[in-house]
Amino acid sequence: MTDVAPSVASQTPRTRSFPLRGLLFLGLAVLVVVGDQLTKRLAEDRLREKGSVPVVDDILRLTYVQNRGAAFGLLQDQTMFFVLVGIVVIGVIAASYRYLPRSGFLLHLALGLQLGGAIGNLIDRIRQGYVVDFVDFGYHANWWPVFNVADSAIVIGVALLALNALSPTPAADQSSAPLG
Repeated sequence: MTDVAPSVASQTPRTRSFPLRGLLFLGLAVLVVVGDQLTKRLAEDRLREKGSVPVVDDILRLTYVQNRGAAFGLLQDQTMFFVLVGIVVIGVIAASYRYLPRSGFLLHLALGLQLGGAIGNLIDRIRQGYVVDFVDFGYHANWWPVFNVADSAIVIGVALLALNALSPTPAADQSSAPLG
């Protein structure tokens, strides 16, 4: 008997979802970085001298802040620590994305947002030693820190990641699970 190569029909077809998933992941990260950096430069140009500008009564203000620490003023002036943490976080997100099994839209959306936010804040820390924050919920929310687009992307990405982790596995993915 001679060896016969398996027919093309019997081979598992390669899907086109990886390039689309990769495009979503990287494209969203790039959009977050660009949007974050543009809005931070606008905040520096237009708010640095004014300090704070009301947008919606005392609910929403644009307030220029040089954040030299973490949220809520923690770990002030630890720039090198935050640069190293940022690099590690970016590496973990990239590795997580690379080694994840096939997964859905929500996970790629979450990781793209987190990657873009981490890169956006890392650029600031490397470039100037602090992160520019400017979105402020004013006097009614003194307990909430001033934040930026990158921070928002990270928080939304974490929320989507939690939602993805808590949602049931789609029926198509369960088809290979053992019966039991």
